[in-house]
Amino acid sequence: MTPEARDAFLSVTRIAKLATLNGDGSPNVVPVWFDWDGREARVFTTDSSTKVKRIERDPRVALSVEEPVGVPEAWVTIEGTASVEPDGFALAERLAPRYYGAVQAEETLREWAKMRGRWVVLRITPRRIRSSAP
Repeated sequence: MTPEARDAFLSVTRIAKLATLNGDGSPNVVPVWFDWDGREARVFTTDSSTKVKRIERDPRVALSVEEPVGVPEAWVTIEGTASVEPDGFALAERLAPRYYGAVQAEETLREWAKMRGRWVVLRITPRRIRSSAP
C-alpha cells in the first residue's frame, strides 16, 4: 500500500490485534481498539492491565489490522515500541462512539469514567510498517 492508502485503511474502524511479549519471550496477542494519526498508533487500557506490565518489561510490540473474511485480502502490521502514558480516558472517549453505537458508548463511558484516572494510553511508535492490498 502507498502511505496514503495505508492511512485510509487504518482510518476505518476495525479491531486490531496487539502483540506484546511475555517474560519468557513468547508472544501474547489480544484484540484492541486503536487510533492511527499517520505517524503513531494509540490503544487505551487500564494501568493494572497485564499489557502494561509486559510493555514496561519489554516495549517491543506489533499491531496487526486486517480486512474480514469475505473481502479481498488487505492488512497492515505496525512493528515498533510502545510507551505507557497517562490520560487514556480521553482516547476512550474518542474511540467509544466509533466502536459502539451512541447509546452503548454513552453508557459504557459513564461506567469507565468511575475509573477515569486509571486509564492509560499505549503509544506505539513504528519501527517498520508492512502492508498488503489487492
